[in-house]
Amino acid sequence: MSIIMTGGGTGGHLAIIKAVKEQINSDKLIYIGSSMGQDRAWFGDDNQFSEKYFMNTRGVVNQGLLGKVKSLWLLSKATTQAYKILKKCDAKVVFCVGGFSAAPTSIAALIARIPLVVHEQNAALGSLNKILRKYASAFISSYEENSPIKSYPIKEEFFNTAKPRNGKVQNIFFAGGSQGAKAINNLALELAPWLKEQNISITHQAGEKNIEFVRNEYNKLNIEATVFGFTNEMASVMSGADFAIARSGASTLWELSANGLPALYVPYPYAASDHQYHNAQFLVEQNMAWIVREDKIDIEAVKKMILNSKEIKSRSQKLLKSIANDGNKQIASLLESYMIKG
Repeated sequence: MSIIMTGGGTGGHLAIIKAVKEQINSDKLIYIGSSMGQDRAWFGDDNQFSEKYFMNTRGVVNQGLLGKVKSLWLLSKATTQAYKILKKCDAKVVFCVGGFSAAPTSIAALIARIPLVVHEQNAALGSLNKILRKYASAFISSYEENSPIKSYPIKEEFFNTAKPRNGKVQNIFFAGGSQGAKAINNLALELAPWLKEQNISITHQAGEKNIEFVRNEYNKLNIEATVFGFTNEMASVMSGADFAIARSGASTLWELSANGLPALYVPYPYAASDHQYHNAQFLVEQNMAWIVREDKIDIEAVKKMILNSKEIKSRSQKLLKSIANDGNKQIASLLESYMIKG
């Protein structure tokens, strides 16, 4: 008997699997993903999975006609392969986090009548999860009131380093993600001289490809800043900051929330279904964050936010109450319950 985990392509999806799998005790935990995207980089050497499969698949959305035909052919072939794996491994439940690499195994689970548990990271549903939702044994979303599990699955370290901010900003964190975000990089550099005047230190995730350029720009401004592309110490980085300016991918948004770090979100404008905007808007509507479109950034308005100690303190306190630290444990327990039923 085994638990199958599938989905990914991007870090936002894969972070869910990583957080949940660490709470599962089964020695028959299997990962099925894609040879495309980041799946292999995340889990290729992960020994917690007793078996790992990376199939030749790619996304169907945003492809031309010939691209769609090829993608669907690869999907059909991979679904047959996934079905055989599920049967061979005596799968009792499939956990899907969405993304193109989840499609073959999720479809195979439905064909094989194996329970399918789906986790949706974003406020706007992904293309695959929209289809799977009505067939799933359980559909989990932190944005929906009737979700069986409301807490977002986040690694414990973001809660362990959480703290209420007192409102005074001494360190600001610019979070553009491991790939970087040009709009956030530009905003950081534009704000930097003023931040120096305010004695506010800068921590800046510029993206792996942008590190040298951003560092050089800070040097030209004669400003010291901690600049990096990727780190495994993100919880510590967040804990050291008093305010953040960030993209609003689901993992980043909920990690900042768990840490109690107030943020101005600048959504990636080309995200599917504009999901980054809707993610941030979910917090804004509860007065727990700020949001601005990248083409509407007002530098003076941003300065006022950073100096608004009352609102920063208030939002931090609300964020600390917005998410419990057991989302990953709850999902793990749900998945393990199917092993007992089996």
